[in-house]
Amino acid sequence: MFTERTSVGLDVHARSVVAAAIDGVTGELFQTRLTPSHDHIRSWLGDLPGPVAVAYEAGPTGFGLSRSLAAAGIRCEVVAPSKLQRPSGDRVKTDAKDAVHLARLLRLDEYTSVSVPSLDQEHARDLVRAREDARGDLMRARHRLSKLLLRQGIVYSGGQAWTEVHDVWLRRQRFDSPALQMTYESDYDAVLTVKARRDRLDEVIAVMAANSEFTPIVRRLGCLRGVSNLTALALAVELGDWHRFTGNTIGAFVGLVPSEYSSGQSRVQGSITKTGNTHVRRLLVEAAWHHRARYVVGKTMRERWELASPAARARGDAGNRRLHARWNTFRERRKRHVVANVAIARELAGWCWSLAVLEE
Repeated sequence: MFTERTSVGLDVHARSVVAAAIDGVTGELFQTRLTPSHDHIRSWLGDLPGPVAVAYEAGPTGFGLSRSLAAAGIRCEVVAPSKLQRPSGDRVKTDAKDAVHLARLLRLDEYTSVSVPSLDQEHARDLVRAREDARGDLMRARHRLSKLLLRQGIVYSGGQAWTEVHDVWLRRQRFDSPALQMTYESDYDAVLTVKARRDRLDEVIAVMAANSEFTPIVRRLGCLRGVSNLTALALAVELGDWHRFTGNTIGAFVGLVPSEYSSGQSRVQGSITKTGNTHVRRLLVEAAWHHRARYVVGKTMRERWELASPAARARGDAGNRRLHARWNTFRERRKRHVVANVAIARELAGWCWSLAVLEE
């Protein structure tokens, strides 16, 4: 329930901030254009009838403004843009109207806030996303190199690609054309450079997973198949406060539930919604494929279990058995593998949640 006297909506951009404030006692509307300086914004808020509450949309400017206002004792809500209610007949969109709309929704408590991460969590999130970018860059660099060779009729047939043996084969390639040779060397150098960058990020992530505030949850999540240190740390820093969810709602948060249009006696379900955090959804889908093979507790899994508590090991083992059994059920029903895997990923999200909130 809104308790402050003045509700403030901020439409925040990189070089300007459009502000609108509504006095709940007099009904007066205050509007202005501010600089992105946190001091300037706090100074303007200090001149308004207090107490004051502020709302702005989550975006590329990050959470620095929210932390600055919270430190000054001002309640600040970072609103999810996709959840904002807008009139269907509204065809005029301006920064000023957006700010007023935010101020009104804040006063009515008709908004959905996002979770503001701590500084350490945000920095760790940037680290795992940098590793994600490096993975994508490496994939594209390898594709460019392999397709360059393919256009010259050269195809590697000595086993699995991108191994040490394959790398020796790549270094032996030579071309008569100076232009082609330079192109090849440039593409090959790009592969080596990006791979080295990815490996450096992996080393830092491994250290953080082993010795940081996220270590306990990383070790618990590692009790599930397909959830390595990298995946577990990424899930931990991307989702932050797991207590916001339940085992049933976390699948919807990451967009792994079917879309639906139902009216009267008609019920139509479509593809998954793909809302929420894209990074988390991709990690869960990739991890779900590991549960397709026969469940055997191997050396790697035992090493992870040794770092976790007995309760986490027991729950992880139960989750692994359950998810593999679900895969077998889908196979018997002749479900398409990609469809079955998404269903497994949705249930895997629930098992990850149960381990994340597990009290030891």
